[in-house]
Amino acid sequence: MTTLSAANRDTIVALIISSLRDLYEQNGIDADGDLSEDTCLIGRRAALDSLGLVTLIVDLEQKIEETFDSALTLANERAMSQKHSPFLTVGSLATYICTLLDEQRNA
Repeated sequence: MTTLSAANRDTIVALIISSLRDLYEQNGIDADGDLSEDTCLIGRRAALDSLGLVTLIVDLEQKIEETFDSALTLANERAMSQKHSPFLTVGSLATYICTLLDEQRNA
């Protein structure tokens, strides 16, 4: 079983941060400093509301398909039923996306 390289994970993190910056800019949200893997996507410390999160997810699904030639559904029953949400931070979302891509490639 092969896994995505660290470079590919870095690419995924960059895609998430790029999408997040675009979304912040479109909605007049101040990024409060640098965005990183620790940036919260949901919860009290997050700048996004639920509609913003949905918009981010749709944008990421498109970018992942363009970049990795893989169609993923990020917001599914599996994601929603996890004990720790994959949407909590940029880093947790990147890890979740890597897992989905690995599973798809090894299926």
